[in-house]
Amino acid sequence: MIFLEYPKCSTCKKAKDFLIKNNVKFDDRNIVEDNPTYEELVTWIKASNRDIKTFFNTSGNLYKELNLKEKLLEMNDEEKIKLLASNGMLVKRPMLISNDFILSGFKEDLWKNELK
Repeated sequence: MIFLEYPKCSTCKKAKDFLIKNNVKFDDRNIVEDNPTYEELVTWIKASNRDIKTFFNTSGNLYKELNLKEKLLEMNDEEKIKLLASNGMLVKRPMLISNDFILSGFKEDLWKNELK
């Protein structure tokens, strides 16, 4: 599994502590230093069966500064994914990527259910 995090994010810290406490093996990846690629995002979005918008960090400062709430309405899927791939701070975090599921944001109950 790949655990995508921004180390200064308190929610990411909680998720990482949860994974460690539950003996979940994962490869840790700093979402800013090693941003998901366009190809990875295409694969993950397709596998998740979720809307691309759910992969955006809508509460982040950069999202707000770029006025993406409005701009995303005018963009096609390829443009949205390219934008996500351009800066890790735009990507919802933490993310846990496995062969069976993709989790973004940390909701302990949901993560527990998926990791059973």
